[in-house]
Amino acid sequence: MNHFLTFILVCGIFAPLWSQAISLQGRVLDASTGQPLSGAAVWVDNGMSTITDDHGGFFLGQLAAETYKLTVSYLGYDNYEQLLPVETGRSVWDVVVKMNRSSIALEAVTVKAYGARPSRSVSQLDLHLRPILNSQEILRTVPGLFIGQHAGGGKAEQIFLRGFDIDHGTDIQLTVDGLPVNMTSHAHGQGYADLHFIIPELVEKVHFEKGPYQADKGNFVTAGWVDFRTKERLERNFTKLELGQYGTGRVVTGLKLLDNTSSDQHAYVAAEYSYSDSYFDVPQYFNRANVQARFSDQISSQTKLTFTASHFWSRWDHSGQIPVRAVASGLISFFGAIDPTEGGETSRTNINLQSQTALAGGGLLKNQFYFSAYDFRLISNFTFFLEDAVNGDQIRQAEDRKIMGYQGSYTQPNELLGLNGRSTVGLQYRYDQVRGVELSRTRDRVTILEQIQFGNVDEMNAALFASQEWQFSRKWTAELGIRYDQFFSTYKDLLMHTQSASAQAGILSPKVNVSFSPNDRNQLYLNTGRGFHSNDTRVVVPRLGRDVLPAAYGADLGWVWKPADRLFIQPVAWYLWLDQEFVYVGDAGIVEAGGRTRRYGLDLSARYQLTRHLFADMDINWTRPRAVDEEAGENYIPLAPVFTTVGGLSLTSFKGFSGSVRYRYMTDRAANEDNSIIAEGYMVADLQLNYTRERWEIGLNIQNLTNTRWKETQFATESRLQNELLPVEEIHFTPGTPFFARLAFTLFF
Repeated sequence: MNHFLTFILVCGIFAPLWSQAISLQGRVLDASTGQPLSGAAVWVDNGMSTITDDHGGFFLGQLAAETYKLTVSYLGYDNYEQLLPVETGRSVWDVVVKMNRSSIALEAVTVKAYGARPSRSVSQLDLHLRPILNSQEILRTVPGLFIGQHAGGGKAEQIFLRGFDIDHGTDIQLTVDGLPVNMTSHAHGQGYADLHFIIPELVEKVHFEKGPYQADKGNFVTAGWVDFRTKERLERNFTKLELGQYGTGRVVTGLKLLDNTSSDQHAYVAAEYSYSDSYFDVPQYFNRANVQARFSDQISSQTKLTFTASHFWSRWDHSGQIPVRAVASGLISFFGAIDPTEGGETSRTNINLQSQTALAGGGLLKNQFYFSAYDFRLISNFTFFLEDAVNGDQIRQAEDRKIMGYQGSYTQPNELLGLNGRSTVGLQYRYDQVRGVELSRTRDRVTILEQIQFGNVDEMNAALFASQEWQFSRKWTAELGIRYDQFFSTYKDLLMHTQSASAQAGILSPKVNVSFSPNDRNQLYLNTGRGFHSNDTRVVVPRLGRDVLPAAYGADLGWVWKPADRLFIQPVAWYLWLDQEFVYVGDAGIVEAGGRTRRYGLDLSARYQLTRHLFADMDINWTRPRAVDEEAGENYIPLAPVFTTVGGLSLTSFKGFSGSVRYRYMTDRAANEDNSIIAEGYMVADLQLNYTRERWEIGLNIQNLTNTRWKETQFATESRLQNELLPVEEIHFTPGTPFFARLAFTLFF
């Protein structure tokens, strides 16, 4: 069987176009800017369809000599139609499609078998309609994804998705323009993913998928993945000023340095600075600075080169997680702190070089080289005086990291066995050099009392992947993928002064996806695959590489349905099994065994266009997360969400006005294994309203419109306060944002 699969993949990649049928290829461009439009739907009236690649290119094979109607659809653009009298005498017909922008209309969107995985029209709509406030808000466009902040805005958010408490990124892969965000073997936690280096005004697209079903996605892809795409060019210069409650201010500016349409050269620079004391009793003194520069050049008719550089710095104080009993007794307020000296500082510098080369026959060659320099310092106190009754339990986590990597892929449309298809092969390499990975006990943020862990980590991940997609007919498509990852890990304990110890491990991840589209209003799909997340090197090395790449086995059975011209509905039933693993707990410097887990659930998304300018959306997610090897009643997964829903109304381009009013709700959930401690649910509503003219825009943002008192993050923690004789285990929480209003003014020039 393995030899057969290998044969099919090799044939799909290297098979000659032996069919005598005629092929249609071309590019889809924005008519005003000339920029390629990736993800546009392209089809002809015999039912053959595809989507454009990152170069805007498309390829349709197996055409007979007759006249076809070519149709191209892309959200936010007028549909494009053209009659093509395809004749014999040439085997390939070339077409350039230039699309004009228009208002968003769901009537123009069709449901077709563009690929084996489901249509993303619903998801793209959200980013078009919802005002962009920050990178975290963009992350919330993934249906069912919730986030929580518990360190005053400077620390990476805690993420919840599909019955996972993902912590800061253990079970979701986050990337920005292909640059990895997750940190392996991080001082605070495996997969730590800090997105704060994104300037939200520069985000153009967000691609995502829930589940481990794509061959080019590797480490941390169990619950899913999200890729942010930033703008290649600025349409115009802008300066934006925001002022709000709690001493909050923000300024961001974007300037075009080069915008040569005739030579397709573009360059810009953008910078952001923000400050806030925040709503806590102890001021946060939160500072963040971002700068990003980008240059792109169509260096030939086939090749585009893009260079991006960015730098991020942030420093803050925070109030940490506080125990319920301290608030109930009046020791502190709801927004108070037990240890007011907590805080952190972090920075990251990124360099990202990408190239795309369009090849004959619709092929696309992609190369990417990236480098990041990262620095992290975090001071926390979770248990107060449990371990040290005199000095307290404050800890410091720190590291200095360099990341170097390469990603390359080659995609080629083909007509294997007389079927339209597309083959992809790729190579990925990442090397993390982490120096001074530290866990220490401290006092007053400055004095180091004891070093618990201190060492150097070197970790390399190399991967090969391949996939073959077929379109069996205008209704059926399928995709077969395979991926292999190899990890090499080394740890040197600088406290023990021992020699470096090493280990290695590998994992094979197959993927199979099938979709059926009986008409332009329905698509049924089945996605299956194996994914994984790596474990911390400080776990891998002592265990000699055994049991340190826990596999995740997933399946999604879904339906994309357009029952009316302006209505999209997408129900999904899904299942995910995660193997036994061993986890390094960065807050304690210990290794814990994590048993096997099983999660299954139902997702429901709906999008409806009420009028030309008004849109409604709702996502409902139900999950049953359980530990497999524990007895009933003792098998709850702490903090795993079981029911969530988000939704709202969005207004776009109505006499200069745009905006949205949105809610998000998470029900109560177990905070420990026997469900004896409950993390309380909450419902919060936000408002955004903009008024836009040609040269300026004014906006109002209100978080927590109803001023609900809610707990944003919650943990079942055993702690001891200074005046207590015995420790207490109960909910410790970070308070959520109260009513918080901000005004913004943007000038375009």
